[in-house]
Order: sequence, then structure tokens, then C-alpha cells
Amino acid sequence: MAFAHGQFPEAEKRFRAVVEQFPKSEAAPEALYWAGVSKYKATNDGTALTETGQQFQSRYKDTVWAKKASVWVQETAKTR
Repeated sequence: MAFAHGQFPEAEKRFRAVVEQFPKSEAAPEALYWAGVSKYKATNDGTALTETGQQFQSRYKDTVWAKKASVWVQETAKTR
């Protein structure tokens, strides 16, 4: 609900809580993805997406959410 209401810092906090409290759950990769999106929406800083994409390379790398986030890392590599 926080995300839908534009409360992005609160949404990020809640998504990260899911990742921390339930790291092996099926919900954790999706929560990590949306935590990154929430941080980006709150700050308009693309490094939030890059950092989240990099986290997927070490965590949850075989999930559909990692595949979705992979473009965030690839785009950064192209601009370097």
C-alpha cells in the first residue's frame, strides 16, 4: 500500500524487511526487486537500481526477478 500511495521510503523499508526476515521465501526476490524500485522512486538516483541488480548476482540469481533486474546492471556496464 505504501508504494501505491507514493510513500516510497516506507515501501522500501517494508520490502527490505521481507528480505531480511524471510530471505529463503519465494517472496524475498520480489521484495528485493521492489525495494530497489522504491528507493529509485524516492531518490530518482539510478544507482539504487544498479545496486539492487548487483545484489541479485549474489542472491536469488536464478529467479525471474534477477532476470528482470539484470538490465539495471547491464545498462550501467554500457555507460562505463
